[in-house]
Amino acid sequence: MEDGGNLRSTFERTYNKLVSQDELNADDNPLYTNEDERQVSLSMVRPDSCLNHYRLITVCLSVLAVILLAVDIGLGVYYNRLTDGERTVRDISAEVAKLQDAYNTAVKNRDEVKEQLAKELSLQRLTKWELEHQKRRSKDYETQVNRIQMEITALKSHIPMIEEGCRHCLPGWTFVNSQCYYFPFSDTVMRKSWGESRNFCKRYGGDLAVIDNKEKQLAISELVNHYQDPSRPMVYSGFWIGARDSEVEGIWRWLDGTRVNEGFWNDGEPNNVGEEDCAATYPRNNPFKGWNDAPCNHELKWICEMAPTSASSLV
Repeated sequence: MEDGGNLRSTFERTYNKLVSQDELNADDNPLYTNEDERQVSLSMVRPDSCLNHYRLITVCLSVLAVILLAVDIGLGVYYNRLTDGERTVRDISAEVAKLQDAYNTAVKNRDEVKEQLAKELSLQRLTKWELEHQKRRSKDYETQVNRIQMEITALKSHIPMIEEGCRHCLPGWTFVNSQCYYFPFSDTVMRKSWGESRNFCKRYGGDLAVIDNKEKQLAISELVNHYQDPSRPMVYSGFWIGARDSEVEGIWRWLDGTRVNEGFWNDGEPNNVGEEDCAATYPRNNPFKGWNDAPCNHELKWICEMAPTSASSLV
């Protein structure tokens, strides 16, 4: 056993020495350089590496081809969309042009209709004005007819007075209550002041009427009311009579100086507003309220009174 162990030890020492010698020789005289070793290494690994490299390239190219194909498809789709969009734009432009033409036509028609409407409205307004004018004329005619009818009625009622007056009064004068009276009922007769009216009566031998009793007032009031023109303001519808208070304010006297004992004044009259010193009678429904005082320079119609004369003296 010991011999065997010694032999093993001797063999190991000899082997180690040889190995050490080989390594030393190898270091002193290398068989291969480092470059040769790299080439050997590359040559040893080239087949597998090249295969992997080719596979990688193939994959990349495939992916690139897929990407290019997708891009190409996308560009095609986009181009088609652009083409469709251009066509749509052209169609829209054509529709817009049609709509613009239709709008222009509608505007033109509207302007023509507005012009025609303006003409129709102008004609309608003119027709309306003409109708109003005709209505006004018709109303004026009705007023004139009513006034003429009233005058005819009054004249018919005066026929007995006129027949009697022809024997006792001057032409145009009316015989009432045994006296001759002149009433300028016609609208062609100019109105006069109180003084001018009295001068007119005196030229014919008379004077302004003296209404000193109820019978005279009733008779004169009836005549005045018969010839009343409703369209004329009341302030211009009066008739001067022969009473005034110019000497003493508030004391009314007739032309001969006698005091007015029984006056037929309207309510609140005489009130002497604005120096109203002359009396006038007005057409009113109530004959006992027919008088007003008025300024003597105010222009009204008048009533003349004159004593009747015999038929022989008038011839």
